[in-house]
Amino acid sequence: MTSNALRPFALKYLEPMAKLTANAGISPNAISILSLIFAVLSGVLFYYSGESVSIVIAAGLMVALNSLLDAMDGLMARHLGISSPKGDFLDHVIDRYADIFIICGIFFGGYVHWQIGVAAIVGVQITSYLGTQAQALNLGRYYGGIIGRADRLILVMLASFIYAIYPAEVYGLSSLGWVIIIIGVGSHITAFQRISHIWKQLNV
Repeated sequence: MTSNALRPFALKYLEPMAKLTANAGISPNAISILSLIFAVLSGVLFYYSGESVSIVIAAGLMVALNSLLDAMDGLMARHLGISSPKGDFLDHVIDRYADIFIICGIFFGGYVHWQIGVAAIVGVQITSYLGTQAQALNLGRYYGGIIGRADRLILVMLASFIYAIYPAEVYGLSSLGWVIIIIGVGSHITAFQRISHIWKQLNV
């Protein structure tokens, strides 16, 4: 996944922020819930953007804040020594709802045909399910494949930025439409990669 290459660079800045926030008395769960609020706002903004560049930029910023806080909650929990299955469960539930709001906001907003959007969100949810299903089968979590959640968020942020510079359509779709197609295709490929990996592990 592309985001893995950026992880060391991101952690350099995220860890101090997470420690500062945790030391201020803010709980990791509160940060998780706040990340969901930003995801909901991004979906609403995409939906009501009406191809407005300024609103798309605002939606992209909400996605960035969701991504930032989603990365921080786990770091905060580890810093405070309070990592728990309950917090991990909440984080995964929030991530799934966040994915739905962001992606559905874009295709409900008319940037791509709803059929393509449905195929994309199905791929995203199956991919995420497989990541944790491996753990349920006592194989450990597996988040391999060409596109994970961090990659999807980066792609949506990038598409929003491109839209701000060049909102015109290319082959009938703007950058926001194309990013849903990329996420959809990439997610289904990732799902099959994870299915293959898990199946092989079960045969060992």
